[in-house]
Amino acid sequence: MEFTEQYKRMKTKRGSAYTPRTRHIGPDGWAKYTNRLFLESSPYLLQHAHNPVDWHAWGDEAFEIAQKNNLPVLLSVGYATCHWCHVMEEESFEDEEIAEFINQNYIAIKVDREERPDVDAIYMAAVQALTGRGGWPMTVWLMPDRKPFFGGTYFPARDGDRGGNVGFLTLLKKIRESFDRRRNLLTQSSQQITGAIQRILKPEAGNSLPDNDILHKAMGTYRDRFDPVDGGLKGGPKFPSTLPSRLIFRFDRRNPGSGVLDMARLTLDKMAGGGIYDHVGGGFHRYSTDTGWLVPHFEKMLYDNALLVLDYLEGYQVFKDEQYRRIAEETLNYVQQDMTSPEGAFYAATDADSLTPEGDREEGYFFTWTPSELESALGQDLFNIVRSYYAVGAASKFEGRHILNRQAPATDIARQLNISESELSAAIEKSISILKAGREQRPLPIRDEKILTAWNGLMISAFARAGFILDDAAYTQSAIQAADFLLKHMMVDGRLYRSYKEGKARHKAYLDDYAFLTASLLDIYETTHDIQWFTKALELENVLAKHYEDPKEGGFFMTGDDHEALIAREKPNFDGALPSGNAVAIMNLLRIGAFTADNTYGERAEKALTSLSDVLASNPSALASLLMALDFHLDEPREIIIVTPHGEMQAAEPFLSILRAHFLPNRVIAVVTDGDGRETAASVMPIVRNRPPLDGKATAYVCAGNTCRLPATDPVEFARQLGLP
Repeated sequence: MEFTEQYKRMKTKRGSAYTPRTRHIGPDGWAKYTNRLFLESSPYLLQHAHNPVDWHAWGDEAFEIAQKNNLPVLLSVGYATCHWCHVMEEESFEDEEIAEFINQNYIAIKVDREERPDVDAIYMAAVQALTGRGGWPMTVWLMPDRKPFFGGTYFPARDGDRGGNVGFLTLLKKIRESFDRRRNLLTQSSQQITGAIQRILKPEAGNSLPDNDILHKAMGTYRDRFDPVDGGLKGGPKFPSTLPSRLIFRFDRRNPGSGVLDMARLTLDKMAGGGIYDHVGGGFHRYSTDTGWLVPHFEKMLYDNALLVLDYLEGYQVFKDEQYRRIAEETLNYVQQDMTSPEGAFYAATDADSLTPEGDREEGYFFTWTPSELESALGQDLFNIVRSYYAVGAASKFEGRHILNRQAPATDIARQLNISESELSAAIEKSISILKAGREQRPLPIRDEKILTAWNGLMISAFARAGFILDDAAYTQSAIQAADFLLKHMMVDGRLYRSYKEGKARHKAYLDDYAFLTASLLDIYETTHDIQWFTKALELENVLAKHYEDPKEGGFFMTGDDHEALIAREKPNFDGALPSGNAVAIMNLLRIGAFTADNTYGERAEKALTSLSDVLASNPSALASLLMALDFHLDEPREIIIVTPHGEMQAAEPFLSILRAHFLPNRVIAVVTDGDGRETAASVMPIVRNRPPLDGKATAYVCAGNTCRLPATDPVEFARQLGLP
């Protein structure tokens, strides 16, 4: 009765605009089935709200029912824009026969991995321990006490489907039979797997601070595995994050002549030219399914685009390559236009799938073209240019359609077409405008419109740094608007929350949320010089220290000390698609320590690095973000304080323009005006105290460790002190 009343209220609230996502529609036009997920706000959970499966959301209630009825638990984890999650839903969870068996023999739980990364991490560790690989959809069988005993990823519905020997339905039957007949063995297995999960997610603490040798070891691994033809690491699929350009930039800066820059440059060039980049709309797809960055998985994730913007911005500083600036700007413009909520926060992702004119849902249709579609849209003259520029050949690249990609330099294409490069550039610009307008007439891929704090933090950093490096106030304003939204809507009673949808913040925040948002507020401060952003970063850091830090061994747990008790409490270290939360939290400590001259921040960072040293030594190339924090620590970061005469903040510009133009990563920047502005900043940032402007001129102070250079009023001298050309 309670669910019925909640269901009625929710149906009324959602209104006529709500369309059930299911093939089971009754005569009244409404879904034949509705389960508990209808009451949730997660777009992924709502995608399954009308399956015939009697889904539960993650929570105590589901496990209490499993205990009471002596039933195993079927846990399915995925996310809203996951192509193979959609496939398994259509094949299995929409299948009435399979759903009936699940309902009679299991308690079924659906989890959005993006809202509950803690649950995802625990059971992904189980799947990887059992199968040696992982991915989504993730399918795990649990005992009623939440301990896993079997798992995998995607399963075809029935024996023989998609070439598989054992289908999902057969597996469900066999596992239920084992649960009934061999319960003791499954219990023993679940206990062993849980022990393995706990060891994986919280490894033994190290006892020595890592040194430069670890950085050299990582670079050796990257060199050995580098793909000299297409960039990135050898083989496919290819993920942008597996060869960390930003770490390579830092290593080469402190080890000039190392030769590693060529790896980063080739990778950035190949990604920018490949099909993984959306040449019409801007932004990057999730990853490339092949070895040459050509055929992507077509979903677009907010975090990928945030991280790649930083890659190309820093590449622009290192190589002075205007192409890298263009890619960064086009990606940011895509986010502003297509991924920004009316309130200024950023949406999570867009789907790989979209509808064809026939009403079928196909992966990549929205982003691909046939030659006839291109010619019809552009006309013969422009089509001839686009066909050459974007490698539209006779043979299709993807299911009868073409993925725009660049395989030759513009100079070569212009020569081949017997036109000037400026004529080529103008023709391509005009063509892209036409194609973008035409593409917008197609049904759009589904957009996951939940707001995730951590992912927003990454994109805020991207906009803030772009605002600084490119001196673009519009990008800075995008960062500020999103940060304002998070601080207003995602903070409840002094604690941060993870997800926002339908006007409500949900789920207490995780390490990533605090760490990434704190980093972004520091980035906004360095761009705007407004001390309020630094103060807010300190407030978030204080919460993280109180509730997430491991006071005994150092480092940070994924969940707070008042979080729901799970079978393991993770201390994240490895990078995945996102940077390690510990790595970013450690970098925050180092940056705040440099700003405040408070040694306790640096000591906590050193303790965390020491704690993770054994993991770092065993596989450094998988911890690139942590290595960036280590590089910052080993480099003795520069403290750059620019003080202007009272009310003349713009007088700092000659010094800032030098910093914009050059790659100088391991530094903090404070800009203050003399008088009240400097005194206000000094209350939380002591490094600006007793730093007056000299002779009525803007003055730069450059310090490292416990040593400061002579104050510089001449930008040329300032650049010399920083070792810049």
